[in-house]
Amino acid sequence: MNKTTEKMPTWSLCYLINGDATGLTDNEILLIDRWMNDWQVQIVSPVTDEEGNAQPYFSRYPLFGLPAEVEDCDILYLNDNPSKI
Repeated sequence: MNKTTEKMPTWSLCYLINGDATGLTDNEILLIDRWMNDWQVQIVSPVTDEEGNAQPYFSRYPLFGLPAEVEDCDILYLNDNPSKI
């Protein structure tokens, strides 16, 4: 199993962590599902400070999708050679 820290769009986190697709378009769900399948994602875990708070910020280069607010997340995955979508 591999681990990396990536800039995950905040709009995707409810779906990635809780399976809640509320507010997502069909295309956004397909984008997330394709990434999860390609990387063989096992766990997505937001990086938090000592008090358990995540620190969202804007990135022009999130892991997938258009520029957006992101959170750093630890990703556990099986794929040896992931590529950015």
